[in-house]
Amino acid sequence: MEGQVHDLGQGRVGKAWAWRTEGELRALAAFYEELAAQDLPWDSPRILAVHRDGDRVVSIERRLHGTALSTASGSGQVGLEQARACVQQVVADLDATRAGPATRALAVLDQGAGLRRAGRTWGRDLAALVAERVHRFAPALRAALPDLDAVAAQVVAALEHLEAGPERIVHGDLCPENILVDEHGRVSAVLDWGFFTTAGDGAFDAATAAGFFDMYGPRAREHEEAMLEAFAARGWDRELMALYRAAYGLAGANAYSDEGDDGHFAWCVAALDRPQVRRALQRRA
Repeated sequence: MEGQVHDLGQGRVGKAWAWRTEGELRALAAFYEELAAQDLPWDSPRILAVHRDGDRVVSIERRLHGTALSTASGSGQVGLEQARACVQQVVADLDATRAGPATRALAVLDQGAGLRRAGRTWGRDLAALVAERVHRFAPALRAALPDLDAVAAQVVAALEHLEAGPERIVHGDLCPENILVDEHGRVSAVLDWGFFTTAGDGAFDAATAAGFFDMYGPRAREHEEAMLEAFAARGWDRELMALYRAAYGLAGANAYSDEGDDGHFAWCVAALDRPQVRRALQRRA
């Protein structure tokens, strides 16, 4: 959704970006080098060159091999339980990383500046992002969520009270389309970093990946609950994951539409109305 990808042959692809600047891509290239140094069990992108083509910026990158997990699952190549296990593996792998300065410098969504600030905790930086996005998109959000101000205040307060912890590399958009698998259904690569990639708490990826697994299908809630239970069994707190889903809902709702007239906006807002999310916010605020 950020541009066009062209196979250039010889193991390379060219990405013509719709709105990213040259500076943003160079920051992303530095992040990819930091990511590659983590010794993860699957491949990740590497930017080989960045140049301008007319009014667009183009990156030349290594071609990643594999089939999107969404495609492999849809065709029956990968079963449901194996697909869930692939997502859970990637979240767990990232929770063992150590985020460095290149990860902290990344901007999220269309904010322009990096999310993280020197001397501040992950929780405070995420709270600041939520507050800024709520203010920016208040008309659309309030039309769908009449008690927006109260909900936003609870989310911001709960995030600000989070204790500092180890900072992991957070992908921020771990959907089945962004995970590649090989012919045996094993994770071979993870792509499409930079949408909400930052340094933070691995539980944020657990919370959002559970929902991204099946966003719009008839069994979406069932699949999400199964993923949340699996992540809880790995040690992530259910209330904390609910808080992170609320934070993503407020910050990310207008990622694709200022007016909130798309499916992603509706999906984000729907999570904010869930009883378990409301209970978690009341207890943590």
